[in-house]
Amino acid sequence: MKLLPGDRKAERPAESGERAGRCASARRFTIPNIICAIRLTGSFVLIPIAWLGHNELFLWGFLVLAMSDWIDGKLAILLDQRTELGARLDSWADAALYAALLVGALMLHGDTLVGEAPWIGAAVATYALSTAVGFWKYRRWPSYHTRAAKTGWFLTIIGAIGLFTGWSLWPMRIALGFAALTNLEALAITLISPVWRANITSVYHAWRDNRAN
Repeated sequence: MKLLPGDRKAERPAESGERAGRCASARRFTIPNIICAIRLTGSFVLIPIAWLGHNELFLWGFLVLAMSDWIDGKLAILLDQRTELGARLDSWADAALYAALLVGALMLHGDTLVGEAPWIGAAVATYALSTAVGFWKYRRWPSYHTRAAKTGWFLTIIGAIGLFTGWSLWPMRIALGFAALTNLEALAITLISPVWRANITSVYHAWRDNRAN
């Protein structure tokens, strides 16, 4: 069937958009990816800061790096620079930052955290289990970035402030408990998803997408 001239004009933007999408997905040096790389590197810098006993500097460093997680996510959407590498890099950077927070907290507030072992253990164990199952099933790191994980990111910031300022331990306990639930949701997504996917809103969305397919 021959297309009318107007139809051809309407067709060109779609083709151009598809090509742009394919090019964007293959890009590596995007602004969000660079920010993720900075967060990943900065997480390792936090360890010597904690080892030297700089409590306030450690907290500020963590807060700056944690806020970069929000910034790179927004820029990826606004600049249309969401990539598979970016999803993986973001997960690696988040894991490194949370690990640095745990190690730094133990260095600076180890005596306080002795009584919080069940909360910490639940969060760490469920994360290790969820990640291990993802590696076993997909041979790669899970990168879901669920809505619950984003909420947990905010709770973790409040919990870190409560711990490092001596304000209260309850925000940290709430954050750790919520993290365990978030990790279990990620585990459920892995179990029901036949192939690796990034940026899944929730386990419900993963289930719905599987039914649609």
